Amino acid sequence: MAGYRKLGRTASQRKALLRNQVTNLLYNGKMVTTESKAKEIRRIAESMIALAVKEKDNFETVTVTAKVAKKDKDGKRVKEVVDGKKVTVYDEVQKEIKKDMPSRLHARRQMNKTLYTITEVPKEQAGRKKNTKTIDVVDKLFDEIAPKYVDRKGGYTRIVKIGQRKGDAAMEVLIELV
Repeated sequence: MAGYRKLGRTASQRKALLRNQVTNLLYNGKMVTTESKAKEIRRIAESMIALAVKEKDNFETVTVTAKVAKKDKDGKRVKEVVDGKKVTVYDEVQKEIKKDMPSRLHARRQMNKTLYTITEVPKEQAGRKKNTKTIDVVDKLFDEIAPKYVDRKGGYTRIVKIGQRKGDAAMEVLIELV
């Protein structure tokens, strides 16, 4: 007997389906799917959340000096003429960054193997590339989801049965983060 459900798909299709569903569950907090898919999604999502909870505070804050181009009121770079050439003017800025410790970095890379990055498009500009932003679900996992579950020892998701789907009578469920 296999250690997982095959879901009537080839290995690559199954992997892509589960990656997509787990990413959407962690991004939205809940989703509707079939019962067998939800049970597989639960396995992956719970292990991700447990890893994030374990490595939540395993970083150090470092101050870094960075060069940033000066910009005018229109958002264009300020240029200055030096020796007959136009050169961009830079300012030095102090930035605080989080530097992952090795175990947290390993956890982040393990999560990136499974989770996709999400591109969020504003509703008024649907279908355009302008003003889109990419959301890293791994950062959301570490910064928003893991702190909620620090005191909890497992059981981060809940599956609620909705009823049978009209077309093929498959049992539909709502899977959500507790």
